[in-house]
Amino acid sequence: MLYTGVDIIEIARIEQAITRWADRFIARVFTVSERAESGDQIHSLAARWAAKEAAAKALGIGVAGLGAHAVVGVGIAARWHDLEVRRLPRERPQLVLHGIAQTRAAALGWRSVAISLSHGRDYAVAFVVAQADQP
Repeated sequence: MLYTGVDIIEIARIEQAITRWADRFIARVFTVSERAESGDQIHSLAARWAAKEAAAKALGIGVAGLGAHAVVGVGIAARWHDLEVRRLPRERPQLVLHGIAQTRAAALGWRSVAISLSHGRDYAVAFVVAQADQP
């Protein structure tokens, strides 16, 4: 079985959030590793945002499931840091799941996950595909 999620975001929206909320926004959404690997470049952070949203969709929790107080299913809260995009030099980006996202993926039987990130001048897009055992 395949689970998919896709998201596109205007890079300017992430730039506006960073301008308005600065480190508060960045620390809430991105892990220390994500910030270091992206060099805090807006287009790279926007692509990671899109990947987190795409992953949330693939997990069936959607964007609402990523809020600090959002509830997924019965009393299960997910956080932005539960979905981490890692990209080491000369390697493909990887989705690393933590906490509730990892638990949800295990419940769905996810065996492998692939992500693709892209950005232009105005938009960033991400696509997530997870392969799972049959339910």
